[in-house]
Formats: sequence, C-alpha cells, structure tokens
Amino acid sequence: MKTEISSGKKLLFSGRDLRGLIVPLIIEQFLAIFVGLADSVMVASVGEAAVSAVSLIDTIMILLINIFTALATGGAIVAGQALGRRHEEAGCEALEQTLLFSTAFSLLIMALVYAGKWFILHVVFGKIEPDVMANCNTYLMIVTASIPFLAVYNCGAAAFRATGDSRTPMFLSLVMNGMNIIGNGILLYGLGFGVEGAAIPTLISRAFAGVWMLCLICDKKRTLHVRTLSGLRLNTHVLRKILHIGIPYGLENSMFQLGKILVLSVVSGFGTVSIAANAVSNSVCNFAILGGMSMGYALSSVAAQCVGAGDYEQARYYTRKLLLYSYVSVVVMNLLILVMMPTAIRVYNLSPETGAMARRIILYHALMSTLIWPASFTLPNVLRAANDVGFCMWVSILSMWIFRVGFSYVLGQFAGMGVLGVWVAMTIDWAVRVVFFVWRYRGTKWQLKEV
Repeated sequence: MKTEISSGKKLLFSGRDLRGLIVPLIIEQFLAIFVGLADSVMVASVGEAAVSAVSLIDTIMILLINIFTALATGGAIVAGQALGRRHEEAGCEALEQTLLFSTAFSLLIMALVYAGKWFILHVVFGKIEPDVMANCNTYLMIVTASIPFLAVYNCGAAAFRATGDSRTPMFLSLVMNGMNIIGNGILLYGLGFGVEGAAIPTLISRAFAGVWMLCLICDKKRTLHVRTLSGLRLNTHVLRKILHIGIPYGLENSMFQLGKILVLSVVSGFGTVSIAANAVSNSVCNFAILGGMSMGYALSSVAAQCVGAGDYEQARYYTRKLLLYSYVSVVVMNLLILVMMPTAIRVYNLSPETGAMARRIILYHALMSTLIWPASFTLPNVLRAANDVGFCMWVSILSMWIFRVGFSYVLGQFAGMGVLGVWVAMTIDWAVRVVFFVWRYRGTKWQLKEV
C-alpha cells in the first residue's frame, strides 16, 4: 500500500493499522449478530410466540443500545480529535465525562423502562396475542436490568476504537457472547426453561462484560483511560462537546429505532406469521450488513483523528477506501446468505407460510443492500466525525418518518403488500438518505464545522 498521498504528506494510518482496526471490528459485529441469531434459533424450540416476543423486546433494547452507542461515539470522536492534536490528557477527560454521564443516564432509563412496562407492552406493541404478551413481559423484566452494564461496555469499546485498538472490545465481546450462547443452551435445552432461558444468560453476560470493561478502562497504561473513579466530577465544558455530537446522533439513532418500533406495530397487526417472518428476516439480514457496520465504526475512528489533525484530504482518502471496502463486504455477505438461505430458513423450524414469507424478504433485502446500504450508513460517519452531526440528524429523522414510517402504512396496509411493503418502505428511506449524504460529502461545508 502507498504510504504517501498527492500532497506528499505521510498517511496517518498504514494498511496494517487499518487491518488491525477493521478485522476485529468485523469479528465483533459477527459475534453480536450471531448471538442474536442463535438466540432466535434456540428460542424457536419454545415456539413462534417466544420468537415473536424476543424480537419485539429486542427492538426496544436496540433502541436503548443505540442511544448509549451514540453517547459513547460522541465521547470517542471528541477523544479521537484530541489524540489527533496530540492532547492525550484531553482525551482521557472526554472518556471520563462520557462514562460519568452514560452511567447516570442508563440508571434513569432502566427505571423508566420498568415504570413504563405497561405502556410498552400494551400501547407501543399494539394488539398482540396473549401468549406473545406473556413472553414479552418475562423477557423485558429480566433484560432491562442489563442496561447500565451495556452503557459502560459501549463507553469503553468506543474509547478503545478511538485509539485504533479494536482487538480488546472484540475479545471481550467473544467472551460475553460465548457466555450467552452457553447459558442459552443450558437453560433452554438442558433445563427446559421458557423465554427466560434466553433472558437470564443475556443479563449475566452483559453484567460480566460491563464490569470487566470498567476494569480495563481504568488501566493507566492505556492511551485513553479513566484516571480516577472516586474523584470523577462533572466537567460541563467537556461534556458539552460530547453532547454536541452525542445528542444529535442519539436523537438520530433513537428516532430511527422508534420508527422501527412503530413499524413493528404495523407488522404485529398482520399476525404471528408476519411477526415471526419479520423477526427471522431481521436476524438473517443483519449478517448482510455486518461488514458495512464495521467499516462505519472504523471510519468514525479514522476520520476523527484526521479531523483533529486538520487534514481533510486524508479524511476524504480514507472515506473512499473504507466505503469501497464496505461495498465489497456487503456484496460478499449477501452472496453467502443466498447460498445458505435454505439452511437458515430450515433451522428456525418455521411453518411453510412463514418460511416462504421470510425467503421473499431476504431476497429483496439482498438486492437493495448491495446497491445503496453503504452510501446510506457508512458514508455519513465521516460527516459525524467532522462534527456535522446536525445535518445527518435532520436528514435521517425526516427521511425515517416521511418515507420509512409513512410508506410502511401506505404500502403495508393500504396497498396490501403486508410485511414485504414494510421492507420496501425501509429501502426507500435508504435511497433518500443516499442522495442527501452524497451531496453533502461532495461539498465542503462539513469541513467547516467545529465543536
């Protein structure tokens, strides 16, 4: 690989640096998605009502995870920019403020979820069948306790990636997800538990990962570390910088996931077959974009240091490179999914009607994700790393509500397309995002933003 660019400046990241960042990210994303898939397959032994319940509650959990991921990303970008300026103490301060705020906020969110359980189950999810409702209640009560541990884990994982170290969170993810799968096997197959057999290992593994991550980020030998736990104090100046990025990104992610939850209320109205087909399709299709998600995380870390160093030429250079990698990875993963699809459908032990519906959704997603997903989701990470979070937030939120949510009702209900119409509406949202993000990236306004 070249070590120079057109301006003659030395690249901030070598080919080895990029591989060292990207490969563990892909492995970590694969593990996270694989465990979600394994959960669904194992829970399928309890019945389709249990699969539907886990899918519904996991949608709420993903909403919350996205919020904490956004806060952690805000802290990581501020820390990464500090590292780009060679200000390591400022980077540590950013990590400490992210940890302090994320922990306090996660405890509040956990309390609100418990207090609002009835609203979530009866209003957000709409009219669902009694057996699905009972399983939803059990699963929600257990996994909600894992929220603070997830917040700490995400905070630490983002900080490690900001320094180019994605191996540490990958290894921790391997242990966490291994615990989860083993626990599922013991409780679901060995002891014959119901849906709680999937919830309890999730809670235990996340708690273990959160505590371990806290120990790791307190190691003073690391570039970014927490200098003291007992002496942590609020630093409003640094926290404002973090929230300047974290809040818009968090609103973008939460609105995105909230839209998905509202769309689920449309899907749930189509019956248990549609809920199960949608759940299985989500699990399988997550594999299709895992490489693109990994490239997005890598681009955030790399671009933040380029921006901190004031080198936008290199930011564009790495954006082109990682966007290409993203497209290649999405194409390869979709080809593998198409080859493995008959087996993937069969292991869920679905009814013929549910299996046929899931197959149609997966085929449609494979086509559209290879065409437009990377430009819709990987590309905007360079804009966020350059503090252009407001533009990304408004484009994502408006596109979500107008096209994804609005067209889900139009196509799914009024046009009679059912659950497939919901997925078509999702890809319309992707296409709109591509138009605006490519237009913004090709200009220079995003290079003029400051925290």
